[in-house]
Amino acid sequence: MALTLYVDTARWRAHQRSVVEQFPGIVPVCKGNGYGFGHERLADEATRLHSDMLAVGTTYEAARIKDYFSGDLLVLTPYRLGEEPVPLPDRAIRSVSSVEGVRGLVGARVVIEVMSSMRRHGVAEDDLVKLHTAIDDVRLEGFAIHLPLDRTDGSDAVEEVFAWMERLRAARLPLHSMFVSHLKASELAALQQQFPQTRFRARIGTRMWLGDHDATEYRGAVLDVTRIAKGERYGYRQEKAAADGHLVVVAGGTSHGVGLEAPKALHGLMPRAKGVARAGLATVNRNLSPFVWAGKQRWFAEPPHMQVSILFLPGDVAPPAVGDELVAHLRHTTTQVDRVVERQSA
Repeated sequence: MALTLYVDTARWRAHQRSVVEQFPGIVPVCKGNGYGFGHERLADEATRLHSDMLAVGTTYEAARIKDYFSGDLLVLTPYRLGEEPVPLPDRAIRSVSSVEGVRGLVGARVVIEVMSSMRRHGVAEDDLVKLHTAIDDVRLEGFAIHLPLDRTDGSDAVEEVFAWMERLRAARLPLHSMFVSHLKASELAALQQQFPQTRFRARIGTRMWLGDHDATEYRGAVLDVTRIAKGERYGYRQEKAAADGHLVVVAGGTSHGVGLEAPKALHGLMPRAKGVARAGLATVNRNLSPFVWAGKQRWFAEPPHMQVSILFLPGDVAPPAVGDELVAHLRHTTTQVDRVVERQSA
């Protein structure tokens, strides 16, 4: 009995191909938990797509993935002076976000990231002049800019990249390659037209692997179903049942990422109101689970355990049988499944 990720492989791969066609020179991203599929699986998919480069999050990920992918490995986390050395092959390319970082990687292959409106990390415009001598001692693979997902100020992504291209050109720095993130295909094409001598390469993860929501589905197997009467105690904390119903034990707990959720940016009155309502319910131990039965997400009976969750079903809802599977609305980037099962389109 397991928490399972079902993958409609043909549909999933068809979506991958459509993204590759929209973004010539794409660099697939495989970081974190491999977007729910795992590093080995995504490395295999990138190979299947004839990708010459795969982007990973850290040097530790690069060290694991190098045995599954034979092309170049672009490490997205910038190099920091004094970091723990991790043995990597020459096909590994380090991101750098400071002049000092460039100087600390003599002889290495590097991509230099510039400071975008993300304000996360990157070389500032005032430091461009210092790069002239620093890049002589490295093998420069290109520059990179990481853009925000939302632009609530009405700014334009193409204009931001264009402005940086002009700054780099004014500083007489080589513009043979520019790695970009979070651009639309039309925006990338517009930039390519404006700078025909530069090869723009989009680093894409979420859109690549998770862009077709209907190609994947999480399901947790039902392990036990127990009738409970109002007032009876249950669970680790021995809470009292608020009404007659059933306790449903389903595969999927905190070790899988069930009950763990990344904070969300809320925009608008209604989403904020719903957030306040959820927070209020949580203070009285009412937490909605990701598991669905009879068309509704069901409440946790208590906080999820390490490998299972206990749900409460009211008495007027017919319970599932042991062995049934409940659909689960889980976030791919925070979920670890017991198994992945391939299935065909209906």
